[in-house]
Amino acid sequence: MAFHSGFVCILGRPNAGKSTLLNALVGEKLAIVSPKPQTTRNRILGIVQVPKKKGSPAGQIVLLDTPGVHQPDSSLGRKMMAEVREALHGCDLLLLLLDVTQKFGHSDQFALDIARKSGTPVFLLLNKIDLVARKDKLLPIIDEYRRLYDFKQVIPLSARKKIGLEVLLDDVVTALPEGVPYFPEDQITDQPLRFMVAELIREQVLFATSEEVPHATTVVVEQFEEGTKLTRIAATIYCERDGQKRILVGRQGQMLKTIGTAARLQIEKMVGTRVYLELFVKVRADWRESHAFVEELDWRRQLERLVGLG
Repeated sequence: MAFHSGFVCILGRPNAGKSTLLNALVGEKLAIVSPKPQTTRNRILGIVQVPKKKGSPAGQIVLLDTPGVHQPDSSLGRKMMAEVREALHGCDLLLLLLDVTQKFGHSDQFALDIARKSGTPVFLLLNKIDLVARKDKLLPIIDEYRRLYDFKQVIPLSARKKIGLEVLLDDVVTALPEGVPYFPEDQITDQPLRFMVAELIREQVLFATSEEVPHATTVVVEQFEEGTKLTRIAATIYCERDGQKRILVGRQGQMLKTIGTAARLQIEKMVGTRVYLELFVKVRADWRESHAFVEELDWRRQLERLVGLG
């Protein structure tokens, strides 16, 4: 049986579980996860090698996790939706992820409309089945969703509990065209380490703060020096208001210390060395409305600038 390969986009409303699914399928933490909506701001690429099985071919699945589909109301929101459209371009298959514990709503319809307009084959994934108390309720839900669109497959699963993922991988790789691997067998993402570090810091901000603060913050790594035993990192947390800065720093710097300690432990797991992490907080008023600043946050653009300086 021939080798199959292709690009697969994960699409859905905020908090449907897209990043949890990406991490579970790849087997590594590539995308940060939090209970807060719009945690993912950029498309994130994850690579899954699928061994040959009886009835299904070997293959390579290139997954693209996308920001939650929403109606944008800022430059940041428009950039996030641009990331979604960019991910859809050239994909061989879409995975439309719905939260089975929530009623089908406007955001779900918006995501379905995007999937329909793409003209790409769509798998419907009904996530969080582990939270459905009565399993006999699942079949009517599945039948209800089947009527929405001519889905290539409808697969119930739990990304968090890793239920149904083997079935998903087998069906996805079978649906992909015959081809050669796009990436080396040992590669799991295209993201440079320093930008994954920025996301891990932002994840701790999301967990530690509430209300407007999480959404009004972003993180830029200013210094990243890898050593065999110690990695030195300096990063800036940007916010929009002096009041937000006071919250992020905390009384006698306690909040910033809490965020830094939690982030450092996560980063050490990822880089495999001890980490010295310095965090700074700066105010950049209304940065989410600044098209130029939002564009500069794109790690691909930052990488181009770093290469140019090298």
